[in-house]
Amino acid sequence: MAALYGALFISAFLAATILPVSSEVVLAGLIVSGRGDPALLLAVATIGNTLGSVVNWVLGRGIDTLRNRRWFPVTPERYEQASRIFRRFGEWTLLFAWLPVVGDAFTIAAGAARVNIGVFVALVALGKAARYAVIIAGGLWAIG
Repeated sequence: MAALYGALFISAFLAATILPVSSEVVLAGLIVSGRGDPALLLAVATIGNTLGSVVNWVLGRGIDTLRNRRWFPVTPERYEQASRIFRRFGEWTLLFAWLPVVGDAFTIAAGAARVNIGVFVALVALGKAARYAVIIAGGLWAIG
């Protein structure tokens, strides 16, 4: 059973970084197959995905020297779009770090803006936990 939780943690962590991994599919698969405790799955997925976003926050701290690297996870256009939104709405955008396309850019912009790591983790974790809770609820509803 520990291997299942480990696989979910790794997929959630990687999904928040530069690799195109879908932790939602892994989580939904575990739920609909009845494998794992839903509350523990929620915690593991949230922690893994939040820690992956912390990697992006760290990358954001070094944005000036890193953003032109080929491996950098966000295109200049996406970063500029996210930065504009981040400047307009501030730290609250981190509740939407789970969004496709701009979510990673929000977390990088937060690092560049030197958002306090405690505030960052709290807001990102809250948004990601809510998203995973919806996936779990949907999976439990589907298996009825």
